[in-house]
Amino acid sequence: MSEQDNLQKADGKEEFIVSKEPVEKENKAIEVKPEKTDSIENSEKAISEIDDPKTDLKTETKTEETNNQENDDEAISEIEESNAEDAEDEGSKDRHVIVKKDYEKMSMEDLADELENLVSKEKAQAIKAHVEEIRSEFKSKFSTLLDEKKEEFLNDGGNEIDFYYSSPLQKRVKDTIKEYRSKITSHYKSIENNLKDNLAERLEIIEEIKGLINIEENINTTYKHFKDLQERWRHAGPIPRDKYNNAWNSYHHHVEIFYDFLHLNRDLRDLDFKHNLEQKLKIIDRAEELAQDDDLNRSFRELQVLHKMWKEELGPVDKVYREEIWKRFKAATKTIHDKRQSYFNDLDKVYEKNLETKQEIIEKIKKLNDGGAKSHSDWQKKIKSLEALRNDFFSAGKVPIKVNEATWSSFKTAVRNFNRKKNAFYKDLKKDQYENLQKKLDLIKIAEDNKDSEDFEVTTALMKKIQSDWKKIGHVPRKNSDKIWNQFKTACNHYFDKLHESKNEANKEEIEAYNDKVKLLEEIKAIELSGKKDADLETVKSYIEKWKALGNVPNDKRYIEGKLNKTLDSYFKSLKLNKTEAELIKFDNKLEVLNNAEDSRHLDNERTFINKKIKEVKSEINQLENNLQFFTNVDESNPLVKEVIDNIQRHKDTLDLWKTKLNKIKELY
Repeated sequence: MSEQDNLQKADGKEEFIVSKEPVEKENKAIEVKPEKTDSIENSEKAISEIDDPKTDLKTETKTEETNNQENDDEAISEIEESNAEDAEDEGSKDRHVIVKKDYEKMSMEDLADELENLVSKEKAQAIKAHVEEIRSEFKSKFSTLLDEKKEEFLNDGGNEIDFYYSSPLQKRVKDTIKEYRSKITSHYKSIENNLKDNLAERLEIIEEIKGLINIEENINTTYKHFKDLQERWRHAGPIPRDKYNNAWNSYHHHVEIFYDFLHLNRDLRDLDFKHNLEQKLKIIDRAEELAQDDDLNRSFRELQVLHKMWKEELGPVDKVYREEIWKRFKAATKTIHDKRQSYFNDLDKVYEKNLETKQEIIEKIKKLNDGGAKSHSDWQKKIKSLEALRNDFFSAGKVPIKVNEATWSSFKTAVRNFNRKKNAFYKDLKKDQYENLQKKLDLIKIAEDNKDSEDFEVTTALMKKIQSDWKKIGHVPRKNSDKIWNQFKTACNHYFDKLHESKNEANKEEIEAYNDKVKLLEEIKAIELSGKKDADLETVKSYIEKWKALGNVPNDKRYIEGKLNKTLDSYFKSLKLNKTEAELIKFDNKLEVLNNAEDSRHLDNERTFINKKIKEVKSEINQLENNLQFFTNVDESNPLVKEVIDNIQRHKDTLDLWKTKLNKIKELY
């Protein structure tokens, strides 16, 4: 791969998540004692002339520089540890670009879906951290659910030793975890031999580089051989993570010795030094650009690539530039590291704020538990409040890892205490529920004993009463609720179905009467009067008798009587029949309908109505007669007096009519 290609590869296209906590790296090089040759008077001196920042740092003696080295090593260590992990398995690099979602805020269903999605679509070695976080979060949420189900089981009278609960979601997660472990095991088995073979290949290359300084041949041939070995090294493949730094340190150590060997042919060495300097300056420029980038994940990830190129693909530079370029690269690295540390410190502040929020929620749950509640409705309100607080807790975000377990434990304890007090209330309430159960069973017996009764007038009232009583009785045990309700409803429905069938049978005659009256009304409307009052009146009366003979119509069809009266009014007007006589003819027809009705209340209501009208008319007459006393000295021919007198007479005529109607009703009792 060319240097340009490598730089393009390091162009920050991958986003990633890396633990902010630096991991102490293994920094022991494989101890190698180079053989003494005529070309090398002092191998230590040769090493000191090579561009190895680790060697330089080891020779520093000043206290301030030593402290700076420790600070810088923290940044470098973080980079190298991640590169060592990637070097073992190319596929593990994908872990940087697979986004970690806010698993704490996800439901168990969503967690199961996300886990299945990752295991089915991503490389097993790249999702280790994702899988572990999802598994841990699901386990916590399922543990809470399990506690609630256990409380419900015990509250229903179950024995703790008999409690068992399983969930399809739990099985899905377990099966997916099993699939993941199978994939990761299979993967590591497949690369295990390759890692060993690759390590053996790299160690062999190191031995061959060591042997180059003992070969008696043309220096150009030896240099070409050296370049071939470097190319083999670049393509030797991944090696075990724990051997990574040792192998690379040993490799660089012997490369440096070889370059010292090249002092016999400085042209070749200087060409390499020049090339390496140019490429390392490009790397430094890019690192300094990344130090200004606000995308910390991307800049750190690309910085890892740059360090890998610096270490794995480029050799040393001339001593005169060695310290200067390493300081620049190290400074850019530390800037990015410090910015990430600052970011994570700010993130810690967010976590601390989330902790405060969660602690406040826990306190609210504790207060919710204070005093309990005295009724089912009050407990239901508190249960809804608790559910809202639970949702707020899960949505509050992450807390510092050092207090995560304690915070979760406090939350579970507060919820558990609430549930215990709630369950104690409902346990006492069950005594009342069993009493209510017996009351409802008694009502069921009444309903079933009377469901086939045909004494509709008495039984209907009874059935309506027991339905009303049922509603007034409180809750019964949940396991009995649906069963007894269905039993009671079935008995009541059976009776009212029979009642409706009976009414429908009776309604058939009334519907027929209505249809006949519609036809007869059309005939009445078509009557042609002869002009002889008595004959025409008899004709009209004969039709009224036909109308009466047809019988009653359904209550919702009684408007047909009003249509008849409207038609009769037009005939009575043509016959110049006085109002009283016309009203009595229509009233006789109305009485016939009311008297034939099955429900006597209609006739009673008409009588009450007429009595009320008689009282109203009498009151009007008394008021008018009192008003007339104001005109004692006024002649009766006075228009005002005459109007009052006429009005009194009209009211008296109306009173006579109402009294006549009342007498006709009384005759029917």
